[in-house]
Amino acid sequence: MAVSDHEGRLGEEFFAPGTSSFTEFLAAHRPELLGPRTLPDGVPATEVPHGTTILALTYRDGVLVAGDRRATAGNLIAQRDLEKVLPADDHTAIAIAGSVGLALDMIKLYQVELAHFEKIEGIPMTLAAKATRLAAMIRQNLGLAMQGLAVVPLLAGYDTAAPGGGRGRIFSFDAAGGRYEKSGFHAEGSGSPYARGALKKLHRPGMSRDEAALAALQALYDAAEDDSATGGPDLARRIFPVVSVVDEDGYQRLTEAETRRLSLEMVERRRIRPDGPNAPV
Repeated sequence: MAVSDHEGRLGEEFFAPGTSSFTEFLAAHRPELLGPRTLPDGVPATEVPHGTTILALTYRDGVLVAGDRRATAGNLIAQRDLEKVLPADDHTAIAIAGSVGLALDMIKLYQVELAHFEKIEGIPMTLAAKATRLAAMIRQNLGLAMQGLAVVPLLAGYDTAAPGGGRGRIFSFDAAGGRYEKSGFHAEGSGSPYARGALKKLHRPGMSRDEAALAALQALYDAAEDDSATGGPDLARRIFPVVSVVDEDGYQRLTEAETRRLSLEMVERRRIRPDGPNAPV
């Protein structure tokens, strides 16, 4: 940001009354840092890398978020090891589907937005307020979304202020910034219909972390079987889905060793039952 003189003092804009939103501050004083709002002429949206399948589900101690690693550009594989699940803050995770570059920029801005609010207000946002703030940021991308560059995130967090004790909560969004809270589980991206179908059969209240992780991996495997844009476990390259949890202790990504162990266990089960496990009755 610009400063007022050569002595490093902050400009007047830093002291003007305003909201605690960093995004609104940028929009007022440095809108160019928010990025373009339209697709340049001659750039087809299909040539821009897109993330594919992400999901979230609640379990006994909180909420689990997972995503495959593939990004596609049209019918081409643009990247095999994309990170689609990231922390938004200590007790919130965000996963991305849709236009990769725009989504990653949005996540970085959103992380600053949450940290800025806490510094200005002295308290963190509530989980519901975090979802509302993300919805507003998605709405600002509507012009590009109408040109084929939508950002479709999932927000999941551990609500420390929930009545009766903390619990995991999941929020989904549409391209126009609509916000929807989901019960139990949800998936987004090109393989999401297959992932949601699997989770509908496999998810149940009170699952342990490993049980929830296996259910997520099974759902991503089903998505990869029926959606060419979704990548399954790549055993040869040792590329496995990203799996993270958010509980009372905060955000934690499962280690590569844990994810590899669970993925290999899931693949071995698929050798016996190629269509996946039966749902408990």
